[in-house]
Amino acid sequence: MTPDLYTRADSAAAFILSQTKLRPRIGLVLGSGLGSFADDLAEAVRIPFTQIPSFPRSTAIGHAGQLVVGKSGEVPVAVMQGRVHLYEGYSAAEVAFPTRVLGRMGIGALILTNAAGGINVEYGQGALVILRDHINLQGQNPLTGANDDRFGPRFPDMTYTYAKRYRVIALEEAKNLKIPPREGVYAALLGPSYETPAEIRYLRTIGADLVGMSTTPEAIAARHMGINVLAISCVTNMAAGILDQPLNHEEVLDVGRRVMGQFIALLRAVLPRIAGELQMSRK
Repeated sequence: MTPDLYTRADSAAAFILSQTKLRPRIGLVLGSGLGSFADDLAEAVRIPFTQIPSFPRSTAIGHAGQLVVGKSGEVPVAVMQGRVHLYEGYSAAEVAFPTRVLGRMGIGALILTNAAGGINVEYGQGALVILRDHINLQGQNPLTGANDDRFGPRFPDMTYTYAKRYRVIALEEAKNLKIPPREGVYAALLGPSYETPAEIRYLRTIGADLVGMSTTPEAIAARHMGINVLAISCVTNMAAGILDQPLNHEEVLDVGRRVMGQFIALLRAVLPRIAGELQMSRK
């Protein structure tokens, strides 16, 4: 008999924790071209996704496909260098499985990052944008199917998907670092083809500032488990039709590398403050 989702997530979490003495309460997911944050963690243990029980394997270019548990400054963190996507052929539940595992490890806050196309013309390439909401147009939801009450309720509220307090922290720290503080709404599409100019006009009409192919399943699963979420998009290209030029993935990776210094600085500034919030919530 195949173990249920909760049991498999528990088993994967126990395996990861057996590899390190650290007990992180903050998890991070690093998107395309943004993985180098995990390279400089102290006391780091690196575990390929292929070694973690039941973990999906990342096949996307620009995703290292490993979990790193280490310390950023004095803050223990669990960092996914890369993620899996619906366009790789995984179901929404499989895409969200690593989030389930992080939750079973004791994670109370999840920082999601992604490379996104800029719809809002006020953004330029390399802009870092804090997500205040999302529009799920992927046609799938990780909570579909029988609900396991051990994870969370059947009908979880998504009003506060992206924690307001964490957004305030990120915007304050961006300003301190002389990074223009921006917020936006992220539209999640299935991919892997980039959007057409007509689709981008539609997305702008319905209120989207950014577009991408990830993040939403993980955010939904995290909120289902009561994990607070902060999400940061890096605008690696302007969306189709904004500029009169074709899109390509190499540009996404190049821009990600170019803004890595700002991105890492923002994460390092935000992490201690979120850790402090978690500590206060436990008192």
